[in-house]
Amino acid sequence: MLLLMRKIINSSGPAAIIILLVAVLCSVQSFLLDAGNTGNAYTHYNNYVIFKTSFFNLVQQKDLYQLYPQLQWDLYKYSPTFALFFGLFAWLPNVVGLILWNLLNAGVLVWAIRALPALSDKKKAFILLYVLVELVGSLQNSQSNALMAGLMIGAFAMAEKQRFIFALVLVICSVYIKLFGLAGFAIFIFYPQKLKNAIACIVITAVFFILPLAVVPFKQLLFLYKSWGGLLRQDNDASLGLSIFGWLQTWFKLAVPRVRVLAAGLLVYFIPFARFSLYKNIAFRYCILASTLLWVIVFNHKSESPTFIIAVAGVAIWFCNSKRRLVDVALLVAVFIFTMLSPTDIFPHFVKDRFFVPYVVKAVPCIVVWFAISYRLIVSPKTYLPAN
Repeated sequence: MLLLMRKIINSSGPAAIIILLVAVLCSVQSFLLDAGNTGNAYTHYNNYVIFKTSFFNLVQQKDLYQLYPQLQWDLYKYSPTFALFFGLFAWLPNVVGLILWNLLNAGVLVWAIRALPALSDKKKAFILLYVLVELVGSLQNSQSNALMAGLMIGAFAMAEKQRFIFALVLVICSVYIKLFGLAGFAIFIFYPQKLKNAIACIVITAVFFILPLAVVPFKQLLFLYKSWGGLLRQDNDASLGLSIFGWLQTWFKLAVPRVRVLAAGLLVYFIPFARFSLYKNIAFRYCILASTLLWVIVFNHKSESPTFIIAVAGVAIWFCNSKRRLVDVALLVAVFIFTMLSPTDIFPHFVKDRFFVPYVVKAVPCIVVWFAISYRLIVSPKTYLPAN
């Protein structure tokens, strides 16, 4: 872990250094806020506690997917493999583990963006600084969303460099954290060695599946996967989240069945893949990456504020890989103001409570950007994409 951080720092510019320092400050802030907290049973870094507890529950052969109110608020919703992985942090004092966990999230995102090919250092610095506000929100909640963004972007960067096994490992890691990481496999359509990659994917997935056997018997592992599946089915409730589902209902009073909206969204998402002649245009591939990062959030009924680091990273990548027009600048600014700044204290509470929250304003600019990307890639991509 420390070697990874050292490598990232040595290879990063000022923007990346700022982000890593912010990760440390967010961690210390959360820990110090909790130090003065005497009226609440739960910490300001509850998500970290959930992850940490999951490791001890795993080795003690408990059900990971039950509520443990004496220890944490909310359920653990990730895979048994992720619980095993968190053993890297679980044995550490909370303040140390929390700092390293947030550094991992920020560091992987920094590494992934710095690894993107055919982008100038100036554009990479822009992406890193643009996502900073949203990253702070994710880190303050000790969430895994920055790590998810880094894994998905890093997989694209490695695939572009023909390092397919590494790219597959990154995508599969994301899937074992959150299932929407499955969308990351779409990028492999652009590259050769599809059969070889498919076989490697099956093998790596199987290895990740059985890793918890290091600490639990096979019967217990099967029980945990079954329990996880049950939790995910129950989790698919009436929640609309900061998503296109919430937007349709609150803005237009449309209660469209979720399956139909998802099917329509998938259809629109995949139509640009029929543009085979553009596969060699890296700007096209970047726009597909941006579309993917946006899609997994705006079509996720469980999207919440800290998850938008993934979507905002997609917006920044799209902006750096399209012909810049006035409307694009306007969309970029709208995302910054209404997606990133809307939850902050820049806006009065009555505006947030009466307008931003009930009308899922945070999600709307990202929804518009996703539709704009999809429209351009379907209707007239050559008009909007720079040539190689």
